[in-house]
Parts: sequence; structure tokens; C-alpha cells
Amino acid sequence: MPVQLLKISKGKLETQLPSHLQREDLKYMQTGLDHTNKYFQGIVILSYPLIKLGDGTDFFKIVLQDDTCTRINSINILIYGKMAEDCAKLTRNGDTFVVAGFKVAESSTAKEDGRHACHLEVSEENGSAIYICTQPSTSPSEPASASVAPKYVYTPLKCLKDGTVVNLYGIVKFFKPPYISKGTDYCSVVTLVDQSNVKLTCTLFNGNLDSLPKIYKNGDIVRFHRVKIREYNGQMQGITSAGFASLTFDGTVGAPVVPRASSKVYTFIDEEQKIVEELRIWGASNLSVSGPEAKLSNVKPMLFFDLTCQLLGKAKVDGSSFLLKVWDGTKCPYPTWKVPVEAKELEGDKVLLHQLRSLTVDVLVYDNHVQLAKSLKIGSFLRIYSIHTKQASAKNEDASSHIEFHLHGGTCYGRGIGILPENNPDVEELKKFLECVELTDSQNTESVSSLELGDTFDNCTDLESPLQRCQQLSATGMCIFFCYFAVLTDHQDMSNTVLKTVLNSRAPQQYRIRAKLRSFKPQKLYQSVKLHCSKCNTLQEVPDGDAFDVILQGCAATAPNPELQSMSWYESVMWTTQDGKQRKITIHFVKHYEMLQRPENTLLMIEGGTLKEIWKLTRRFKCVIPVKSTEDDLELLDLSAPFLLQGNIKYYGCKQCSTPKTIKNLSSLAEKREPSWEPTEIAQALGIEPLQYVFVMKFTLVDGTGALNAYLFDYEKFFQIPASEILTNSFLQEKMEMTMNTLSPPGRKLDDLPWLECFIKSYNVAGMKHQVYYQIFDTTVAEDVV
Repeated sequence: MPVQLLKISKGKLETQLPSHLQREDLKYMQTGLDHTNKYFQGIVILSYPLIKLGDGTDFFKIVLQDDTCTRINSINILIYGKMAEDCAKLTRNGDTFVVAGFKVAESSTAKEDGRHACHLEVSEENGSAIYICTQPSTSPSEPASASVAPKYVYTPLKCLKDGTVVNLYGIVKFFKPPYISKGTDYCSVVTLVDQSNVKLTCTLFNGNLDSLPKIYKNGDIVRFHRVKIREYNGQMQGITSAGFASLTFDGTVGAPVVPRASSKVYTFIDEEQKIVEELRIWGASNLSVSGPEAKLSNVKPMLFFDLTCQLLGKAKVDGSSFLLKVWDGTKCPYPTWKVPVEAKELEGDKVLLHQLRSLTVDVLVYDNHVQLAKSLKIGSFLRIYSIHTKQASAKNEDASSHIEFHLHGGTCYGRGIGILPENNPDVEELKKFLECVELTDSQNTESVSSLELGDTFDNCTDLESPLQRCQQLSATGMCIFFCYFAVLTDHQDMSNTVLKTVLNSRAPQQYRIRAKLRSFKPQKLYQSVKLHCSKCNTLQEVPDGDAFDVILQGCAATAPNPELQSMSWYESVMWTTQDGKQRKITIHFVKHYEMLQRPENTLLMIEGGTLKEIWKLTRRFKCVIPVKSTEDDLELLDLSAPFLLQGNIKYYGCKQCSTPKTIKNLSSLAEKREPSWEPTEIAQALGIEPLQYVFVMKFTLVDGTGALNAYLFDYEKFFQIPASEILTNSFLQEKMEMTMNTLSPPGRKLDDLPWLECFIKSYNVAGMKHQVYYQIFDTTVAEDVV
């Protein structure tokens, strides 16, 4: 029998193991050696849930601790097949576990979990045998009695030493909600402080999400047992070690001291309650750890905040993003973006979603958060950490702009999603508030929801041609229908050429073709926007706002030069912020004929400002240039940052082709009779070769005779959308997405795709004369209003 139960008497096995087996020590465990007649014995300190692999094989993972090894004393055991099922039923933490006939392999998670560099693989197919010595059962429902509870020693954070395993208490100053690491485990990062005012950052791993600390907000108090301390770059860090366990407490003074435990069996004595209460009092008077939590009713654009809410609906958007429809009973003061999704993809009570549509907001989560978002249950209560609100301008000045909610990928700034239990104080308070929200008819005045929009798409299947399927938008209460079709803007005398002929012809040539758009890349349309230098013909990605913010923060450390203020052609104003950082900000207003202009005609330069402050200025003034002081003059920042901001558009310069000049060169433009402050003029005066926003896409075109890849390289002609505005205007993004969904409807068979007429030209690339490429030109996707 591969799995057998044994008994232990006075610390020794009552039943003898086969005589040919010899015990193996962890320090001799390595790949390439013969372990045929060896067995390994250890104590079960951690077990993971039984799961099925992709091929249906049962899989069970445990961690064994071997006290004979002083440095690394634990190892992962991977059990497959019938043995996995049997062990999962019998094994408990604390059991003595003996394994023989194992295979030794390198562990891919050793660096993360701090365990042995190898793991043991066990299965019936390998001829393995397992012997389990179970411990007397204890009731898992009650903590161990305080009278027999072990006396734990807790180490202050200032007394930690490298290589030790300690128990400690601390206040959570920062944390990242658990996320899936590169291995198979979940990971959580927690930064702690205590009365010694020393910080400790702990990186915690566990294959079971429930075994990690249940932290809900900064200011919570945690107790960690058996955390390993190591020194890195002069700083102490904590990692999980064998038998790691945690308790978490609300850090609010006066709140009930109720532990949130990572295991069912734990001890907590009166002395420790005093430790929790002392930490609460110290934290209340010495720390400002409250997170940037906000209600929907007081959010603003360009804000990062934590939201406690209830999940009402969810839907798949694409492979790297997922939609969550949430509410907290309050109403956002801005019109909110409704993410367009198909009705069949939306989960949730559709009647309730329609009823609450003016109180719900759409939160789009990305990348590593998608897997957890998919698993969330409708009706559950969440705390979403570090949501980013972005404001997108409307198409025209008369219409109001709207606000978008994004949970970006990664875990920076604690981004993530936490699931709150029903008995959480914040949830209980939210539930009481939601029960008092009155649903009135006044909430029915909002425009058509994304659910209704999806229904509209589904009802357009009876039209004559897929190209004529109309897509409905709601705007100011009117239903507008757009039909998309290709307009050939030149070369009307050319006749159509089949793709087979195009493919068999030499380059360079021009063709008029009639084909179907089988596929296109990138699928995430915003990724099609690049920056292009017309001088050196290079392409680069559009920098994200975080990179710009980092550059601004670096420049803010340098104080403005007072000798460069209020020159003949600009007037300066300087002040010191009152936010504790005492930043000095200077704004230089460019004058015209020695007079300041109206804000909508004014160019200004700013030193020491943050990204948020700069965006505020762009809403009121025509042009904003971020600058820094030198000894002699003002100059531009690093060209990784935009040299100019106008409205929502950031203008960049080519690092290779630009020769930046000092800011005083702008004075010649200020002397003009009517300075227009056009970006091209500003770039020329400052020695900047401007980069242009451009769409770069690859279309796979087919017509029954052949298939070819044609590249789209277009500034604004094809979509009739400026590439420079697409990243900041959600209306244009939706328009572009609907255009592509019309030209290449998702889920349609090839025969059902619409025909598209366009011009393409063939060409060779220098050094690759035998390779032919194709590019779309002189073609526009136009729209008719029906």
C-alpha cells in the first residue's frame, strides 16, 4: 500500500520501515545523486488544498520541516495521482511524514519561499511510498486554552538581527493586497512600524490565500509568528519561514480586539491584548497611516484613492482587462464612463443594474488583477486600492467631460482588490447606508447604459450588409446612428486588383483592392498610437504619465533661481507649498508688448510643479512648458518629458534629432504682433524636432485569391481621428473601437465579414530587396449619420 499510517511511541516509529531504507538529511538532498534507497522524514508544517492539474491528475503539496538542518530546514513535497488524494484526506499540520522512492528536482520557488533549493516529487508511478504518523486530533473550532498556551517572546523592530526567526507585533504603514507571484504561491508585502519607530518590510508567500495576513487597511495591527529576518542593502527584511502564522487587529482606538487569524488554531492571551491596545494608542498620536479613502460623491479627476463598495456586475472586456460595476450609495459628481460590453458578457441582476445605473461606476481593472476580478461573487463587498480617476474631455465644448475609473496593472502603491467579510465594521456601516438609499424615477434620466447599448448591437443583424450595421450612441437624449464605409480619396481611375496578382508582382507599385479585414493588430487599440520622428524616421512608445511625474519630482528638488524671475518678456510669481514638503513653485507668465494676455492666449512656464498642478494649469491657460533653472537661464527638462502641454495633449521631442536651446529663444515669438503659440513654432524656437502622434497597425486582408499583411501608418486621415487626441479622449477611443468592430466584427465567420475598398502600395526596405511590404494609403473610413 503506497500510503500507510504508522504510530509513534516515545518519539520513535513503532512500526519499522523497510530495512534497506536509510534516512536522508536535507543538507545532502540534491539533484544528480542516487536516492533510491533513501527516505526523508519531517514534520508537516504546511499543506495546500488538493487540486486537479490540467490533465485531470490530482495534485497535493505539503511542506516538511527537518530539524537536523540548521540553515534551510524545510522542503516542498509534490504528490501526484492517487497518493495525492489519499494524503489530502489523512494529513494534518504537526504529523510526522516519511517519504521514500522520491524524485529530486530543482524548486522554481526557492528564492521566494525561502525553502530548500530542491523539491521532492512523489507518485505511485515512480514507485514511491509514504508513511504518515498522525497526531491526536484537537478541536479546530476553539483556540488553545490560555492556561496551557505557550509563552511567546516578541522582538521589537529595532532589535532584529540577520538570520534569526522571530515573533513580532507592528502597525501596518503600507501593504500590497495578496497577488499571485511568479511561482505558484500568493504574495503579500507589508511594511510595519512600532514604538521604536523602525520600519520593517515583510514579503510573505503562501500557496493558500487564507494563510496570509488578513489586512484591510493601513493602521491595522499584526502579530507575526516565526518570520525570518534577513539583511539586504543595510535594511532588515522579513520573509515567511516554516510555520509562519499571523493575527490581524483593527488599529482603531476603542475598537473590539478581535483577531483575524491565518490559521484555525492559535493562542492569544491577556498580555497580548495590552500590546495591541498600546500600539493603537501610540499609532493614533504618532502616525498618519489613514489611506486615501474616498466616497464616489467626492472623487475628483487625477485622483488615486481606495474605495469600499459592493459589486453589482462584472464582464470580460478583453484578454488583459475586466469590468467591475460597483456602488457605495453615493453619486459621482461627474458624468461617468460606461464601458461598452456585450449584454451576454455582463453578469449581475440586469434589472438592478438598470435601476442603479446613475449610482454605479465602471471600474476597469487590468493585467494581474483580472484573474481575481473574474472570481469575485456578485454582491460581495470590496475594497479596491489605488483606483485612478481620469478625466476625458468631450468631443465639443458644449458637452460636459466625463470621468473614468481605472485599476492599473502591477502592485505599485498597493494597487489591488480586497474582499471584505460581512462582519467587517466598514461593511456593516456601508450595508446600513445602502439600505437607506431611495431608488427614485429621477435616476432614470441618464443616457442609455452599456447594457442597452449591447442590446442595440444585437438587434442590428437583419440589415442588408455587415458594413451597414448601425451602431447606436446616446448623446443628449438623441439616438444617433453611424454607418462606416471606406472612401477612396484619390486615384479614382484605378481599377481593382485581386490580392493574388498583388502578391505575385514586384515592388514598388500601387493598387486599388477589394478585400475583407480578417484580423488586425494590436487588439488593444490604444497600443496602436506611437510617436514618430519625420526626420530620422524612428518610432517610439508614448511615455506614460508616471515617467513624467518622476521627472517632475526630481526637478522639484532644485530650488528656482531668483535671478531668473520677472524678465522683460515674462512676469514671475513664486510661492512655497504648505503640504509639509515646503516645495517652491514658480510660474513665469509670458507677456506681449509688456502686458499679460488673457489666460486662453497665454503661454506660461512652471518650475517645481507636480503633474496634478500642471494639468490644472492646462485647463485654463493655452500652453504650459515645464522648465528648470540653471545659472544663466531657464531650460527644458529631459526630453523624456514633454516640452509642451496644450489642453490634454503632451508634445514630445526627438532626443536624437533635437538640439535644445534655452528658454530665452521664445522671446522672439512673444514679440510677434499676434503670437499664436503653435507647437511647431515653439519647437522650432527651442531647437526641438517634434515627434508626431501616429497610428501604426497591421491589417490582414483576404479576398479569396490570397492574403497579405498591410500596414497602416496614419496621423488622422484613415479614422478621421487625430492620433494626438486618442489617448486622452474616451469618446474618440469608443468611436475608433466601434469602427474596427464594424470593419472586422468579432466572432463573425469569414464569409460574413464586410468588404473594404482601399489603396495599398508595395515597397522594399533598404537591404531587404527580396522582402515586399504593403501599406494602406489615401483611404478614409467615413461615417454617415442615419
